Amino acid sequence: MHVHVLGICGTFMGGIAALAQAAGHRVTGSDRNVYPPMSTQLEALGIRLIEGYEPDQLALAPDVVVVGNVMSRGNPLIERLLESGIPYTSGPQWLAEHVLRGRWTLAVAGTHGKTTTTSMLAFILHHAGQDPGFLIGGVPVDFPSSARLGTGRHFVVEADEYDTAFFDKRAKFVHYRPRTAILNNLEYDHADIYPDVASIQRQFHHLVRTVPGNGLIVANGADQRLDEVLAQGCWTPRESFAHEGGVDWSARLLAADGSEFEVMFRGERQGRVRWGMIGGHNVDNALAAIAAARHAGVPVAAAVEALSVFGGIKRRMELRGTVAGVTVYDDFAHHPTAIATTVAGLRHRVGSARIVAVLEPRSNTMKLGVHRDEIAHSLAAADRVWFYRPADLGWDLAPVAGLLGPRASVATDLDGLVAALANESLPGDHVLVMSNGGFGGLHGRLLEALAKREATREDS
Repeated sequence: MHVHVLGICGTFMGGIAALAQAAGHRVTGSDRNVYPPMSTQLEALGIRLIEGYEPDQLALAPDVVVVGNVMSRGNPLIERLLESGIPYTSGPQWLAEHVLRGRWTLAVAGTHGKTTTTSMLAFILHHAGQDPGFLIGGVPVDFPSSARLGTGRHFVVEADEYDTAFFDKRAKFVHYRPRTAILNNLEYDHADIYPDVASIQRQFHHLVRTVPGNGLIVANGADQRLDEVLAQGCWTPRESFAHEGGVDWSARLLAADGSEFEVMFRGERQGRVRWGMIGGHNVDNALAAIAAARHAGVPVAAAVEALSVFGGIKRRMELRGTVAGVTVYDDFAHHPTAIATTVAGLRHRVGSARIVAVLEPRSNTMKLGVHRDEIAHSLAAADRVWFYRPADLGWDLAPVAGLLGPRASVATDLDGLVAALANESLPGDHVLVMSNGGFGGLHGRLLEALAKREATREDS
């Protein structure tokens, strides 16, 4: 079968493409404004990528077109597709019908932490020898790609609440029918499709309704909005987690930054994790993954052993390089809560060293200005803050920067931002770059600029 994927460089759709190819199908796809790591992953897999959405790509005559939710009515390619009679489906529906059917699905849902927790859970099952399939909304360090079929019984999927496709406005995760479901947290996001938090809670309850009575729901016990979802009705056994007590799964921190902790289950010590991750949010993610893996047959001791060698995921506090004593990180954070926990995690790691936070408010919710009153507070722990204003941002960043005083600046030109960062960065600084896009290659450009600055100083 020839499968053509529209929006193939999105992390989810790129995973669909990888799974389809592994299943023996011929795979092509198209996207625009492509950037790593997904573009490089597709290149490594040998999948043909067409730049842009010109209608003539349908001359490839695919057997089915898998339509990403980036596509909408009015797009010439979509209009041609509808007129052509070529069969089409959504990514989640294709996954459910061609991959998940007959397997034990473990789904990881939540506003934050889905990608990291999915990676942890997949790695735990892999480390335990179960050879799981998985689809992760990012590129994990421990696997060569973000998706694989696996030969085992289990399939781990990042379960996104964003809508499915232009013809299916349900949340993606309602397609998956998991036997094990993790509910990490629930906050207001995706303001472009959800009018309020109650509408998101409704989608989460649709997911809860699909988990069977012989399954398990692993839910954050410190999240009131999830409590409200489950109070609407739950027909499945539950286990709760939070890195502080009063829940089934908790942690006893042995290091303030979360790099070492004891796993507790109903007050009893289960094991100790020493790992390269930091932050209380990652401790929570680990507890959820351990609980879900246990339901799938992995002993807690084996899960703890796996997490101790877990490599993490690209674009989650990913170290991009150190030049002239300046360390540059890449992080996907784009919601105020994620921004705050990311900065806090780095603060625990670097102590009193200077943190320079660089934020591109790029997500649809950010562009609508929904979280603008929370942004300054989320960056309060940084010593220096730079905002980059995308051309399509519909509101003024200056008042937000003003709340942080003279330590915050707004840049409207990427070249100017690179130059300013390179000029003012000092040995010992930690530059934390946050965006849910490629940010114009800012990380690499900054490292190059720092290297040139250093070479000029040595020559003078």
